[in-house]
Amino acid sequence: MEYRNLGRSGLQVSTVGVGCNNFGMRIDMTATQAVVDKAIDLGINLFDTADVYGGAGKSEEFLGKALGSRRHDVVVATKFGMKMGEGPYGSGASRKYIMAACEASLRRLGTDYIDLYQIHTPDPKTPVDETLRALDDLVRAGKVRYIGHSNFSGWQTAETHYLAEKHGVTPFISAQNEYSLVVRDIEKELAPACLKYGVGLLPYFPLASGFLTGKYKAGEEAPAGTRFGEWFKGPYGARTLNERNFGILAKLEAFAGARSHTVLDLAMSWLACKPFVGSVIAGATKPEQVEQNASAASWKLTAEEMAEVDGLAK
Repeated sequence: MEYRNLGRSGLQVSTVGVGCNNFGMRIDMTATQAVVDKAIDLGINLFDTADVYGGAGKSEEFLGKALGSRRHDVVVATKFGMKMGEGPYGSGASRKYIMAACEASLRRLGTDYIDLYQIHTPDPKTPVDETLRALDDLVRAGKVRYIGHSNFSGWQTAETHYLAEKHGVTPFISAQNEYSLVVRDIEKELAPACLKYGVGLLPYFPLASGFLTGKYKAGEEAPAGTRFGEWFKGPYGARTLNERNFGILAKLEAFAGARSHTVLDLAMSWLACKPFVGSVIAGATKPEQVEQNASAASWKLTAEEMAEVDGLAK
């Protein structure tokens, strides 16, 4: 397993991280333990969760129990901001909410600090200055080591960078956004902003929820038990399981196959080879999937291969 600095910071993260949104929702504690154990055995040190994952904090609870005494050997990343309760203080990025949300996450994780604390989504009701100052206070108090954001745009990344400089507070070192060979919107503004301001990207849904494993076929129903078969019926499924994407998939499979690789290898390695990517966040429900994801990101594509793949998936 390779490690790299996350953004312009000294925090070293594994090239592949484990997305913990399945914990407490699609898998129980026993299965969670198996996934976490396998990840650590393979050298994966980044575990990304959120207070809303698993329903009301169950993912955080499962992750904390699964790590046990190994907690200090890994990077625990969690998020706040999504709806966790009713009323004006059940979500958001205000100082009042952040302080309470952090304490709740610390309790569920069974730890006294969070390595990477991320705002899950922009909060238009709260001034960004207030959010940054509150997070800076958590860093100074030792309850948080680094901070990041999720689902921010390029201009919001630039804005928070300048505000952090202006006020002399802790800057964001990471951005977590959807990014894959078939969802490339971030390349227009966010990716350049990440490069400019030293922010490391943590792509989520790197396999487009399993689409880039090749298990979905054009004109066929999504298999039972899969994400598209369960969660993503409707707009998300239509956005992904369409003629355009199946056409791209066929070209990518041919490219990878000609080089004795799978499209899974290509999807993970293409992301890992991007200069602004810190770690590729991939979910798993069983140890075998963790192993596949970890090995898939080891293909070192040449500049020429990267350019060709970019063209195929344009």
